[in-house]
Amino acid sequence: MTTSRSLGPLDRIITELDRALRTAFPAACHTAARANPAAAHTQDDLTVQESQLSGRLMRVNHAGEVAAQALYQGQACTAHSDAVRSGMAQSAAEEIDHLAWCEQRLQELDASASKLDPVWYLGSFAIGALAGIVGDKFSLGFVAETERQVTEHLDRHLQRLPADDHKSRAILEQMQQDEARHGSIATHAGGSAMPALVRTLMRFTSKLMTETAYWL
Repeated sequence: MTTSRSLGPLDRIITELDRALRTAFPAACHTAARANPAAAHTQDDLTVQESQLSGRLMRVNHAGEVAAQALYQGQACTAHSDAVRSGMAQSAAEEIDHLAWCEQRLQELDASASKLDPVWYLGSFAIGALAGIVGDKFSLGFVAETERQVTEHLDRHLQRLPADDHKSRAILEQMQQDEARHGSIATHAGGSAMPALVRTLMRFTSKLMTETAYWL
Protein backbone atom coordinates (compact mmCIF):
# COMPACT_ATOMS: atom_id res chain seq x y z
CA MET A 1 0.00 0.00 0.00
CA THR A 2 1.30 3.47 -0.86
CA THR A 3 1.65 5.78 2.14
CA SER A 4 1.60 9.56 2.28
CA ARG A 5 5.38 9.53 2.93
CA SER A 6 6.09 8.15 -0.54
CA LEU A 7 3.92 10.64 -2.37
CA GLY A 8 5.57 13.37 -4.39
CA PRO A 9 4.40 17.01 -4.38
CA LEU A 10 2.14 16.54 -7.41
CA ASP A 11 0.64 13.36 -5.95
CA ARG A 12 -0.15 15.18 -2.71
CA ILE A 13 -1.81 18.03 -4.58
CA ILE A 14 -3.98 15.57 -6.52
CA THR A 15 -4.84 13.65 -3.34
CA GLU A 16 -5.86 16.80 -1.47
CA LEU A 17 -7.88 18.06 -4.43
CA ASP A 18 -9.78 14.78 -4.46
CA ARG A 19 -10.44 15.07 -0.72
CA ALA A 20 -11.58 18.66 -1.17
CA LEU A 21 -14.08 17.74 -3.88
CA ARG A 22 -15.48 14.87 -1.80
CA THR A 23 -15.70 16.95 1.38
CA ALA A 24 -16.78 20.42 0.32
CA PHE A 25 -19.58 19.85 -2.14
CA PRO A 26 -23.18 19.03 -1.16
CA ALA A 27 -23.30 15.95 -3.38
CA ALA A 28 -20.63 14.30 -1.23
CA CYS A 29 -21.77 11.37 0.88
CA HIS A 30 -19.56 10.23 3.74
CA THR A 31 -19.53 6.94 5.63
CA ALA A 32 -18.88 6.89 9.36
CA ALA A 33 -16.64 4.26 10.92
CA ARG A 34 -18.65 4.42 14.16
CA ALA A 35 -22.36 3.96 14.69
CA ASN A 36 -24.43 7.14 14.62
CA PRO A 37 -25.25 8.16 18.24
CA ALA A 38 -28.71 9.23 17.02
CA ALA A 39 -29.56 5.63 16.12
CA ALA A 40 -30.40 4.91 19.76
CA HIS A 41 -33.30 7.38 19.62
CA THR A 42 -36.63 7.13 17.83
CA GLN A 43 -37.70 9.79 15.33
CA ASP A 44 -38.45 12.99 17.19
CA ASP A 45 -41.89 14.60 16.99
CA LEU A 46 -40.89 18.18 16.20
CA THR A 47 -43.03 21.10 15.13
CA VAL A 48 -42.26 22.77 11.82
CA GLN A 49 -40.54 25.63 13.63
CA GLU A 50 -38.49 23.26 15.80
CA SER A 51 -37.45 21.21 12.78
CA GLN A 52 -36.33 24.36 10.96
CA LEU A 53 -34.30 25.51 13.97
CA SER A 54 -32.63 22.12 14.34
CA GLY A 55 -31.93 22.02 10.61
CA ARG A 56 -30.20 25.40 10.71
CA LEU A 57 -28.14 24.49 13.75
CA MET A 58 -27.08 21.20 12.21
CA ARG A 59 -26.20 23.00 8.96
CA VAL A 60 -23.82 25.18 10.96
CA ASN A 61 -22.27 22.12 12.58
CA HIS A 62 -21.95 20.35 9.24
CA ALA A 63 -20.17 23.42 7.85
CA GLY A 64 -17.90 23.33 10.88
CA GLU A 65 -16.99 19.72 10.13
CA VAL A 66 -16.22 20.62 6.51
CA ALA A 67 -13.90 23.32 7.85
CA ALA A 68 -12.36 20.87 10.35
CA GLN A 69 -11.51 18.44 7.56
CA ALA A 70 -9.83 21.20 5.59
CA LEU A 71 -7.97 22.53 8.63
CA TYR A 72 -6.50 19.14 9.54
CA GLN A 73 -5.64 18.31 5.93
CA GLY A 74 -3.96 21.66 5.41
CA GLN A 75 -1.92 21.18 8.56
CA ALA A 76 -0.98 17.62 7.58
CA CYS A 77 0.30 18.88 4.22
CA THR A 78 2.73 21.35 5.77
CA ALA A 79 3.63 19.59 9.04
CA HIS A 80 7.36 19.50 9.72
CA SER A 81 7.46 16.03 11.30
CA ASP A 82 5.97 12.72 10.21
CA ALA A 83 4.50 12.18 13.68
CA VAL A 84 2.52 15.43 13.59
CA ARG A 85 1.50 14.80 9.98
CA SER A 86 0.21 11.35 10.92
CA GLY A 87 -1.65 12.72 13.95
CA MET A 88 -3.37 15.39 11.88
CA ALA A 89 -4.40 12.83 9.29
CA GLN A 90 -5.78 10.54 12.03
CA SER A 91 -7.82 13.37 13.57
CA ALA A 92 -9.23 14.24 10.14
CA ALA A 93 -10.24 10.60 9.66
CA GLU A 94 -12.04 10.54 13.01
CA GLU A 95 -13.88 13.76 12.16
CA ILE A 96 -15.33 12.06 9.07
CA ASP A 97 -17.74 10.41 11.52
CA HIS A 98 -19.02 13.84 12.56
CA LEU A 99 -19.42 14.88 8.94
CA ALA A 100 -21.40 11.73 8.10
CA TRP A 101 -23.63 12.03 11.18
CA CYS A 102 -24.43 15.67 10.41
CA GLU A 103 -25.19 14.83 6.78
CA GLN A 104 -27.61 12.12 7.84
CA ARG A 105 -29.35 14.38 10.34
CA LEU A 106 -29.70 17.16 7.75
CA GLN A 107 -31.45 14.70 5.44
CA GLU A 108 -33.80 13.61 8.23
CA LEU A 109 -34.65 17.25 8.98
CA ASP A 110 -35.11 18.00 5.26
CA ALA A 111 -32.43 20.67 5.55
CA SER A 112 -29.63 21.45 3.12
CA ALA A 113 -25.91 21.82 3.68
CA SER A 114 -24.40 25.30 3.52
CA LYS A 115 -24.15 26.64 -0.01
CA LEU A 116 -20.79 28.09 1.02
CA ASP A 117 -19.17 24.79 2.03
CA PRO A 118 -16.51 25.10 -0.73
CA VAL A 119 -15.61 28.53 0.67
CA TRP A 120 -15.34 27.19 4.22
CA TYR A 121 -13.16 24.35 2.95
CA LEU A 122 -10.75 26.47 0.94
CA GLY A 123 -10.40 29.12 3.64
CA SER A 124 -9.81 26.57 6.39
CA PHE A 125 -7.33 24.61 4.29
CA ALA A 126 -5.31 27.77 3.72
CA ILE A 127 -5.37 28.60 7.45
CA GLY A 128 -4.33 25.06 8.36
CA ALA A 129 -1.50 25.04 5.83
CA LEU A 130 -0.24 28.37 7.15
CA ALA A 131 -0.34 27.11 10.74
CA GLY A 132 1.68 24.08 9.70
CA ILE A 133 4.27 26.23 7.95
CA VAL A 134 4.79 28.33 11.11
CA GLY A 135 5.81 25.18 12.99
CA ASP A 136 4.54 22.00 14.60
CA LYS A 137 4.19 23.45 18.11
CA PHE A 138 2.16 26.37 16.76
CA SER A 139 0.09 24.03 14.59
CA LEU A 140 -0.70 21.73 17.51
CA GLY A 141 -1.54 24.72 19.69
CA PHE A 142 -3.84 25.99 16.97
CA VAL A 143 -5.67 22.64 17.01
CA ALA A 144 -6.00 22.74 20.79
CA GLU A 145 -7.43 26.28 20.75
CA THR A 146 -9.73 25.46 17.83
CA GLU A 147 -11.12 22.42 19.63
CA ARG A 148 -11.60 24.43 22.83
CA GLN A 149 -13.63 27.01 20.97
CA VAL A 150 -15.58 24.31 19.12
CA THR A 151 -16.44 22.64 22.42
CA GLU A 152 -17.84 25.94 23.70
CA HIS A 153 -19.76 26.42 20.45
CA LEU A 154 -21.32 22.95 20.73
CA ASP A 155 -22.36 23.70 24.30
CA ARG A 156 -24.24 26.77 23.07
CA HIS A 157 -25.96 24.75 20.35
CA LEU A 158 -26.96 22.07 22.85
CA GLN A 159 -28.70 24.77 24.84
CA ARG A 160 -30.50 26.10 21.74
CA LEU A 161 -31.74 22.75 20.40
CA PRO A 162 -35.45 22.01 20.85
CA ALA A 163 -35.95 19.91 23.98
CA ASP A 164 -37.45 17.03 21.98
CA ASP A 165 -34.69 16.82 19.38
CA HIS A 166 -32.93 13.89 21.00
CA LYS A 167 -31.28 12.72 17.78
CA SER A 168 -29.43 15.98 17.12
CA ARG A 169 -28.55 16.24 20.81
CA ALA A 170 -26.98 12.77 20.84
CA ILE A 171 -24.84 13.65 17.82
CA LEU A 172 -23.64 16.96 19.24
CA GLU A 173 -22.85 15.46 22.64
CA GLN A 174 -20.64 12.79 21.05
CA MET A 175 -19.00 15.39 18.83
CA GLN A 176 -18.29 17.53 21.90
CA GLN A 177 -16.56 14.62 23.63
CA ASP A 178 -14.45 13.87 20.56
CA GLU A 179 -13.43 17.51 20.05
CA ALA A 180 -12.35 17.85 23.68
CA ARG A 181 -10.24 14.70 23.31
CA HIS A 182 -8.61 15.95 20.10
CA GLY A 183 -7.73 19.21 21.80
CA SER A 184 -6.24 17.40 24.78
CA ILE A 185 -4.14 15.19 22.49
CA ALA A 186 -2.78 18.25 20.66
CA THR A 187 -1.89 19.97 23.93
CA HIS A 188 -0.07 16.93 25.31
CA ALA A 189 1.75 16.50 22.00
CA GLY A 190 3.47 19.83 22.63
CA GLY A 191 1.08 22.47 21.32
CA SER A 192 1.96 26.00 22.35
CA ALA A 193 -0.57 28.49 23.73
CA MET A 194 -1.98 30.85 21.11
CA PRO A 195 -1.36 34.60 21.44
CA ALA A 196 -4.40 36.67 22.43
CA LEU A 197 -4.61 38.26 18.97
CA VAL A 198 -4.72 34.85 17.27
CA ARG A 199 -7.45 33.66 19.65
CA THR A 200 -9.48 36.78 18.90
CA LEU A 201 -9.11 36.34 15.14
CA MET A 202 -10.14 32.69 15.46
CA ARG A 203 -13.30 33.68 17.33
CA PHE A 204 -14.13 36.34 14.76
CA THR A 205 -13.68 33.91 11.86
CA SER A 206 -15.75 31.26 13.62
CA LYS A 207 -18.56 33.71 14.34
CA LEU A 208 -18.62 34.86 10.73
CA MET A 209 -18.90 31.29 9.49
CA THR A 210 -21.53 30.16 11.99
CA GLU A 211 -23.80 33.16 11.50
CA THR A 212 -23.56 32.91 7.71
CA ALA A 213 -24.03 29.13 7.55
CA TYR A 214 -27.12 29.41 9.77
CA TRP A 215 -28.92 31.07 6.83
CA LEU A 216 -26.89 29.89 3.84
